[in-house]
Amino acid sequence: MSACSNIKPPQSNIDLDYLGKQKTQWRDTVNTNFSKDDINNTTILFGGMTILQDRLVMAALETKKEKYIALPNPDFESFRAGKAYGNRGQCNPTYFTVGNLVKYLLNIQKKTGMSSREIVQKYAYVTANGCGPCRFGMYITEYRKALNDAGFQGFRVFSFEHNKVTNEAGEEVGLNLSPALYITPIKAVLIGDIINLLAHKIRPYEVEAGATDKAIEACYDLLSDALRNNKNLLLSMWKCRKILEKVELDRLQVKPKVMIVGEFWAAMTEGDGNYNLHRFLEAEGAESIPQPIINRLMLSIWESTYFSNKELDLEDDTKTGYFDFSSTKRKVITKLLKVTIKSYFTLYAKAIGLHDYKLPDIEALSTLSRVYFPLDAEGGEGHMEVAHLLESIKHNLAHMVISVKPFGCMPSSAVSDGIQSLVTSRYPSANFLSIETSGEGAANFYSRVQMALFKAKQAAKEEFEALEMPEHIPEKVNNYLYQPKSDKAGTAAQLIDSLV
Repeated sequence: MSACSNIKPPQSNIDLDYLGKQKTQWRDTVNTNFSKDDINNTTILFGGMTILQDRLVMAALETKKEKYIALPNPDFESFRAGKAYGNRGQCNPTYFTVGNLVKYLLNIQKKTGMSSREIVQKYAYVTANGCGPCRFGMYITEYRKALNDAGFQGFRVFSFEHNKVTNEAGEEVGLNLSPALYITPIKAVLIGDIINLLAHKIRPYEVEAGATDKAIEACYDLLSDALRNNKNLLLSMWKCRKILEKVELDRLQVKPKVMIVGEFWAAMTEGDGNYNLHRFLEAEGAESIPQPIINRLMLSIWESTYFSNKELDLEDDTKTGYFDFSSTKRKVITKLLKVTIKSYFTLYAKAIGLHDYKLPDIEALSTLSRVYFPLDAEGGEGHMEVAHLLESIKHNLAHMVISVKPFGCMPSSAVSDGIQSLVTSRYPSANFLSIETSGEGAANFYSRVQMALFKAKQAAKEEFEALEMPEHIPEKVNNYLYQPKSDKAGTAAQLIDSLV
């Protein structure tokens, strides 16, 4: 933690009273004051996924006795709050997510007149946490530092693991995540992934602007009601299929496909955190391929298995005639978890009509990328960014691949600016763009994307024009449920190729 003043930041930048005063090292203090008795009197804040997923998870959690609220989508105001109260030199996601929480609490204070102490007593925040060579492992401390300087001393911030919630000291607190609690929210996340994938397939080809978003909102109403009232989710997804089918499409528009990879939050978020990249690409005449959250979940499962196997290999060198029951149990649980997630995803995807999306085979992708990236290197997306680019090249999945990441992101920058240059030198036809977000450089960001997109548009046009047009084009091509298999990258080229 960098040195900083222990004086509360002034409300106005004009106040320079802090100059000349002695600085001291700021030290984090952990507030462990949270027990099972506090649950009924505390509102749990969370967030950080896509907008739809945050809303669906909140609907799923409304069936529990605890009160959960998903934070609004981070915006530039959140970014400014993060920079005002956070440490210097943080990455983009830190400023946006930390600032988003601070902004939310300040807005509560402004609207309700509640004191800082009341807010600290009545609210808590739960977030994911991690380790590795990046700032992600310091997020909770960054939250506390910013909250302390914003006047919310002692605000409770907890991280969740697979079965419990802990504080910064690693002590378990009153929010135990029993299977009954987290299974339904995980289903909500999977459903959100599926709908987001479909939205990016449908929206670029809609005839009436905004029709897809209206249909998605209607689907949300159905699904949130099902999650709150324990209704059949498969039936609700089937009803969503009927809603989405009513969106009129013109799918023979020639549009380049752009795969978005890179640092998890920067690639996934839908807003100012990545300059609204997905919507910008659509406005520029492209179809984007997002990376759903389930991909990151499957990578985490793979990493758990991979590194536990490495540990067992080391232990086998020192032990003979010893059977490790704990490792066998862990393998069985991991395998069961992976099968369960894939089964639920497939069921829901088939119900709503997402037929052509396959969950990533992380083992196959790791084999593909290990030539370029050491699998033992942890941090960020690991070898997956390299794997996605190679997969796109070898299987012709996209006309362009964008790696989007925070300015100065250590794990992703090392990959995008280093290893990927070797990949593209061996595959000159690859259209790869590595681009950073800093929260302030939108003009440069958009300019670089537009330049690379020009090449992608040319490739999509050439791919389409090389095909022989059939005499008759059936109406089914404009139904999103028609998802033919083809070795072409563009949607329009795939449809024509399937008819010839």
